[in-house]
Amino acid sequence: MITGTVLSIERCSLHDGPGLRTTVFLKGCPLACLWCHNPESQSYRPVLFYYKERCSSCGLCNKSCNNHTFINNNKHINRKDCTACGKCVQSCHKAALEIKGQVMSSKDIIEVVIKDTAFYDHSGGGLTLSGGEPLAQYALTHELVKMARDKKIHTCIETSGHVPTDRLLSVLPYVDLFLYDFKESNTTLHKQFTGVPNDLIIKNLHEICDAGAKVILRCPIIPGYNDRDDHFMAIATAANTHNNIQEINIMPYHPMGASKSTRFDSDYPLPDIDFPTQERVNDWITKIKKNTKINVKKG
Repeated sequence: MITGTVLSIERCSLHDGPGLRTTVFLKGCPLACLWCHNPESQSYRPVLFYYKERCSSCGLCNKSCNNHTFINNNKHINRKDCTACGKCVQSCHKAALEIKGQVMSSKDIIEVVIKDTAFYDHSGGGLTLSGGEPLAQYALTHELVKMARDKKIHTCIETSGHVPTDRLLSVLPYVDLFLYDFKESNTTLHKQFTGVPNDLIIKNLHEICDAGAKVILRCPIIPGYNDRDDHFMAIATAANTHNNIQEINIMPYHPMGASKSTRFDSDYPLPDIDFPTQERVNDWITKIKKNTKINVKKG
């Protein structure tokens, strides 16, 4: 039996593939995108979230764990020594502390997934593995898509593409649809924005398409970073290169990661960015549509 670290499991999801889906978010990612929506997913280990607005400074957490201290009613957490053991969470009566991430077996995960089989059958939905980068926990991901296929459950993997090629190709027979990130077409800027170049990502996109995978390109657009005409052209060109690109999804910037970062004392690397209006998003979509016949829509 394979085990791994799960960030969360979201049932009844409508945004991670076709139909009604159960999305399993796995921890661990080789990228560190400046705009990451789930910065708590980057680490492979569980992390402790602290909701300051809920805290009453009662000091019960300090009694259960000496990594918590209060100075003038201001709480401080010794992150260096914190193992996310959860003792402080159990002692907190205000729900101000929460562990993000838990070890689960493939059996336990699939048991959650199959609870909604009737909804999958009715809506055309199924299981989506996301993250983090699900293929960073390769053994667990491989096991889960095989188990889902055995139970005739539709499978999606949302991937950055920055994984060993053999991993992608080995799960391909069990994956009905890849939700494939296309974050930045310029390799220098890609490294600047995500921490890694895009050479392997582009190579892997060619590899899985040539092998017959069905793919939706998911393109986060961040104002002032990759909302450029040359990038919009590159998105269309990448989609046009393969007959089996099903769709292009434009994912407008959302500052979700900023508030999450404060929960575990991490710095959010982006400055304040204006939330893109629907008019601006429509303009991005129009620019891509001019150069492709593939369906382009807001994701």
